[in-house]
Amino acid sequence: MEQLTDILNKLYQMTAFSNIIADPSFLIMYALAFVLLYLGIVKKYEPLLLVPIAFGVLLANFPGGEMGVVQADPQGFVTLSDGVTKANIWEMPLHDIAHEFGLMTFLYYMLIKTGFLPPIIFMGVGALTDFGPMLRNLRLSIFGAAAQFGIFAVLLAAILMGFTPQEAASLGIIGGADGPTAIFTTIKLAPHLLGPIAIAAYSYMALVPVIIPLVVKLTCTKKELMINMKEQERLHPSHTEIKNLRVLKIIFPIAVTTVVALFVPTAVPLIGMLMFGNLLKEIGPDTSRLFDAASNSIMNTATIFLGLCVGGTMTVDAFLNLQTIGIVVGGFLAFALSIASGICMVKIFNLFCKKKINPLIGATGLSAVPMASRVCNEIATRYDVKNHVLNYCMASNISGVIGSAVAAGVLISFLG
Repeated sequence: MEQLTDILNKLYQMTAFSNIIADPSFLIMYALAFVLLYLGIVKKYEPLLLVPIAFGVLLANFPGGEMGVVQADPQGFVTLSDGVTKANIWEMPLHDIAHEFGLMTFLYYMLIKTGFLPPIIFMGVGALTDFGPMLRNLRLSIFGAAAQFGIFAVLLAAILMGFTPQEAASLGIIGGADGPTAIFTTIKLAPHLLGPIAIAAYSYMALVPVIIPLVVKLTCTKKELMINMKEQERLHPSHTEIKNLRVLKIIFPIAVTTVVALFVPTAVPLIGMLMFGNLLKEIGPDTSRLFDAASNSIMNTATIFLGLCVGGTMTVDAFLNLQTIGIVVGGFLAFALSIASGICMVKIFNLFCKKKINPLIGATGLSAVPMASRVCNEIATRYDVKNHVLNYCMASNISGVIGSAVAAGVLISFLG
């Protein structure tokens, strides 16, 4: 009987139940993972991003699974499995990292902490992005720049709340609504906050269909939302204009990379890879194989590992604290302020021009391409079925991608 009891006790200790019963906070993390999976699978909110992140959260919080990311201190030191010895993780052989801390920690330090994956994903985003709407409506790109106000407003507020300037910058960048940019900035400035900031950034990106209509309802009138942009524009460009646009779309990524590299060198990893991916797309048949790789296999692989590793950082100790709550609240404010500042910029612009601009164009100054534009187009057609503003929204939306990456470069330059 005693031997049977010992066997049953060993079997029980082998499971994760003893740890979960001893620390029920694991259940909160499971609930978070299930909510994110629900949003990604059932609600289809950014499933390519939320599903890997959510599953990473789930994997990281099974005691004994060794799938949670072990974070090093600012000097790079970690405590080894014996609980006493400390070592610099950057000086450890790769096989030792995998053996001591598990697969997820190995992938995190190889792919995320080095800053490798965010620029790779930006290359894929560039390959999938058409800058044509912005180049045809350059005057609308200013609203993408105006929408970055939320980043800096929340940065200042976070500093007043007690965050360090580096942590505040990482929090504020959530307002750019660009997951890779938020991750890249956080890696450089406040890597210990990567998990909650990435979760907040991607969650709010997924909730764009909820947040934008809420802010628009609070800031815009029905008359403003019914402004028809097509009535002000010539619908059919000439053959010469189309030809010039094709040339411009090839010159544009080269020119932007050069200008940004000269004025904000720290933004080059993101902007440079974004523009390189776009250049592959615009050149045409000569680089079609490179374009296909950048926009499909490479980007999809990078997205999988990025999501899993970010989710892997969301352990109980890293997530369940007051600082994380501050990040979630501050991230929402940054997101909402970015939308509102773009709308306010349109309202100011309309005071001084005869051709009025629909404020929905300002609401898309985020980097959530093309979801933000689709959401705003749906809002416009709700008031007037003929009022399609998608192309105009894309002009502001695409400039928001560039604007948030440049803003990240500025913050890293000043605070890194």
